[in-house]
Amino acid sequence: MSAKLINGKEIREDILEELGRETLALKEKTGKVPGLVTILVGENPASISYVTSKIKTAKSLGFKEVQDTQSIDISEVDLLSLVDKYNHDDTINGILVQLPLPSHIDEKKVLNAIDPDKDVDGFHPVNVGRLMIGGDEVKFPPCTPAGIMELIVRAGVETEGAEAVVVGRSNIVGKPIANMLVQKGPGANATVTIVHTRTKNLADHCRRADILVVAAGVPDLVKPEWIKPGACVIDVGVNRVGEKISEKTGRKIALLKGDVDFDKAKEIAGFITPVPGGVGPMTITMLMRNTLNSFKYSNNIPV
Repeated sequence: MSAKLINGKEIREDILEELGRETLALKEKTGKVPGLVTILVGENPASISYVTSKIKTAKSLGFKEVQDTQSIDISEVDLLSLVDKYNHDDTINGILVQLPLPSHIDEKKVLNAIDPDKDVDGFHPVNVGRLMIGGDEVKFPPCTPAGIMELIVRAGVETEGAEAVVVGRSNIVGKPIANMLVQKGPGANATVTIVHTRTKNLADHCRRADILVVAAGVPDLVKPEWIKPGACVIDVGVNRVGEKISEKTGRKIALLKGDVDFDKAKEIAGFITPVPGGVGPMTITMLMRNTLNSFKYSNNIPV
């Protein structure tokens, strides 16, 4: 029996529709809309593509969207000054500096310069601390882990008392999703273990997981025999393993694989996300939710 597919594209569309309706209602109530600025330094093709998607999504929701593109040779001082300008702009609720930055700029210094109450990526140490405390302290959960939580909850996966194993310990996915799953509250209350590629008996840890989140960045790391029958498998890995010809355009496109052997795993798991089309579509969606929530916080509207 095949696993239930957790379709990130479909869930994304549901959430964006909800956010669009809420944005319209807030505009009618306050006469204002959420504002998001995306700061892009240089012309990295991948960064341009990602920023373009963010801009398109924000505009589709009715947000005010500002794209501030800067030359690759902008100085660190000038970039910090630009961030400070938007920190003090009352029409901007979310500030996003697209990474990577040029080597002459300290990324950590720039990210830490963003006002924590406008840090809709959730990377500022203040927001990391808020996430660790949990509950009402959390303002902006990092977007990919927040998307994972939405997938789990909307798929109807039981988390209460579940054994959750997170494969990967990054600051962007592994650590925060483990923290979110272990918190008190709906969609959490799990017992969580973090493992990684240096963990002894990695397979044994994975086999006992009711919820298995794999974010190691290693193609097909998790073998089908590592998966507990009926488990929920969330594959965060997006690994380029070659190229293929698009059936629609006839052009070469990247061939992507997850961290899980999907074709075999789907015959064992109870729920599973595909790659692509699972976790990926949720990241920008959660960025939009964080921006909308930032607007609500700044206007004293309950979140």
